[in-house]
Amino acid sequence: MNKTVVTHTVGLIFSILLTLLAVYVMLYTGMSLQVRTSIIIGFAFIQALVQLLMFMHLTEGPDGRATAFKVLFAVIITLLVVIGTYWVMVGGHSSHM
Repeated sequence: MNKTVVTHTVGLIFSILLTLLAVYVMLYTGMSLQVRTSIIIGFAFIQALVQLLMFMHLTEGPDGRATAFKVLFAVIITLLVVIGTYWVMVGGHSSHM
């Protein structure tokens, strides 16, 4: 069997499993909304990683590791900008109340 077919099949199974777990957490658990939202965000990051590795073949090729580090750096910068913006907005809002 071709390696690409196996990789895509495993990626598809993981993606479906993560989606079903997210649906289960939202519909059938008694957790608070904040906890469920945190779990869903965690599943989303895991699923994005699965998509990058299994379908987009992020680490394959002659420049695979460098590309993976570039994507990781971009994710870190994006998280810092989003979290920093939220922090500044909440701090500014609380000081004007």
